[in-house]
Amino acid sequence: MNTALRDFLGTDLQFIKGVGPVLAARLDELLGGRRVLDFLLHRPSYVKPRGMSDTVLTAQSGTVITIPVQIISHKKGGVFKSGKRAPTQVVCRDKMGGELILQFFGVSFLDYWLEKLPIGEWRIVSGRMDFSGTHTSQTRGGALINHPDFIEKIEDRAKIPEFQAIYPISEGLTQRVMANARDAIFAKLFPPNGGVSPEWATGGVSEFFTALRAVHYPTSDDDLAPDNDNIMRLAYDELLAHQVAIALTRQRRKRGTIGRAISGDGRYREKLYANLPFKLTNAQNAAITDIENDMARPEPMMRLVQGDVGSGKTIVALAAALDAAECRVQTAFMAPTDTLAQQHYAKIKPICDAIGVVCDILTGRDKGAAQKEKLISLRSGRTQIVIGTHALFQDAVVYKDLGLVIIDEQHRFGVAQRSALTAKGANPDLLALSATPIPRTLSMTIYGDMDISVIAEKPAGRIPIKTTTLPVARINALVQRLAAQISAGAKVFWVCPLVSESEDSPFAAAESRYEYLQKTFGPSVGLVHGQMDKKERDKIMAEFSDPHGRIKLLVATSVIEVGIDVPSATIMIIENAEIFGLSALHQLRGRVGRGDAQSFCILLHGDALTESGMKRLNVLCQTDDGFAIAEQDLLMRGAGELLGMRQSGWTMYHFVDYAAHRDLFKLATRAALELTETDPALESAAASTARDLMFIFGREIKLNG
Repeated sequence: MNTALRDFLGTDLQFIKGVGPVLAARLDELLGGRRVLDFLLHRPSYVKPRGMSDTVLTAQSGTVITIPVQIISHKKGGVFKSGKRAPTQVVCRDKMGGELILQFFGVSFLDYWLEKLPIGEWRIVSGRMDFSGTHTSQTRGGALINHPDFIEKIEDRAKIPEFQAIYPISEGLTQRVMANARDAIFAKLFPPNGGVSPEWATGGVSEFFTALRAVHYPTSDDDLAPDNDNIMRLAYDELLAHQVAIALTRQRRKRGTIGRAISGDGRYREKLYANLPFKLTNAQNAAITDIENDMARPEPMMRLVQGDVGSGKTIVALAAALDAAECRVQTAFMAPTDTLAQQHYAKIKPICDAIGVVCDILTGRDKGAAQKEKLISLRSGRTQIVIGTHALFQDAVVYKDLGLVIIDEQHRFGVAQRSALTAKGANPDLLALSATPIPRTLSMTIYGDMDISVIAEKPAGRIPIKTTTLPVARINALVQRLAAQISAGAKVFWVCPLVSESEDSPFAAAESRYEYLQKTFGPSVGLVHGQMDKKERDKIMAEFSDPHGRIKLLVATSVIEVGIDVPSATIMIIENAEIFGLSALHQLRGRVGRGDAQSFCILLHGDALTESGMKRLNVLCQTDDGFAIAEQDLLMRGAGELLGMRQSGWTMYHFVDYAAHRDLFKLATRAALELTETDPALESAAASTARDLMFIFGREIKLNG
């Protein structure tokens, strides 16, 4: 790609004919940038056909019609007694005598519209046609169009597209603005009579822009479908750009960053195994081997251990921390919440004590003398493993020699937080843990610069959770059954999607459900949600976690989705389950089934549950495989819903469909690895396309650093 083309793609949209600074600012808000390239990567959503018609007499209500009409009369809207203004109507007649009313609301542009529609002249109008009252030929109560999309003179018929690409837009923008900008841009890229045409680079870039033009000028929705050849082409190019950038980043990390080799003799790990009341699974042992091999290399480890709920990731992480302790380097184990940090500490501390390794905890709770003592112990190196929250990277914390950073539920930390913790050491190894199963195709995007170990095997003897669906209309019968279970010693989670009732939402609220359940269970009901004072929430959770505590039934929001470990809890009820994602439901279900007793999950759903909604819930009833569930969630709802939010560093693609383009992920990854292994500097002619695509999709990196 030559400099002239790059410069044009980087041109500010305000300099494109018909845009200007005001519209460019609005496009900036819509596109997340104001370059020509930002506009080109903003694809249409669907196509609106605008074929010509001769008469309204045969037209169907709700369809878009484009038709020549003669203007018969104007009727300006007055003001009703209520103060509302009646619409202005322009009465027209087509060639066959059919009558069409063009209706305009508001007063700002009425003179403008009436000037465009002078009485006695013919115009071509196009818009969505409806009928007011009974439709009969030549009646004023018949066909009408509210605010036509197009009004043109007969000789300007070509200005109305036969097929209109409809773009996602925001306030202050119109489809006309988008089409005009598109036309001006592509006129530069593909000038009809020569002129300042870019000198296309060899390889696939010219084909890329040809495919892009076809997508911006579709003639049917099929042209925008994931399996369309042009969309497939663009999706592959986007994936290739991303995967080449990832491959280069991985190569440089392994080649250029100096860490240290951490390799003990395994004595602490042998003591760990001796203190466990169970044997590790094959998947756990495989993950430990991956980590051991990474830590033994001089370059820093960057590995993600991805495991389903209850698969035993914590023990795998502890094995890595003990290897570090053998080599006299420290480990910082960071959890997203105080509750989760306390739970990790409660599990790990006794094991460390038995082995002879000093383990401590540091959270925002620590103040005064107790905090000072912990900081001194870390600075001296006495504390070998420290568990905590974001407090682990505050300015006052100094490590003697931080060699391993473990981040639990790593997707809940931003890049800056992870960097702040790793900066406490000299290029320490990084081990990330995630209990959110992600399909492999998606993992390559989200965690592409990390090595991944998957623990897809659960410990032997784990009793599967029995999952059923139940309509919310049967809630009274459910409560009666719960009374018997609680009397027999059961502990119950009851999850609601909202904290408090809202006029705008029909879904269950934790506060009102708490009051309802108190009528039956009295003081044995507790309530926790994210808006509560943190100390109060922790206190209630502690009472629920205590096998002999007062609280037997805990009403909560999804604040308990991750990290709450109550082995005595055996029943999980999720109200309005139909509005949760499958992966979120699976995470919530994983809060029970952690003890020796049979556990149950009841998915309460509303009366208006659709067939597809029931199909989704049935997936939960049929399997407890988190990766299979995540795959179904991805296919049914898409990546944005699966992930729940746009996390820092997660790629949101322009042309890639995670479900439809799974094979393209594999092809692009393979091509990227082959290219970067044979030509890591991307100097060859064959690599020029990859360099251009990396520029186009914002994945460009320095190739000489």
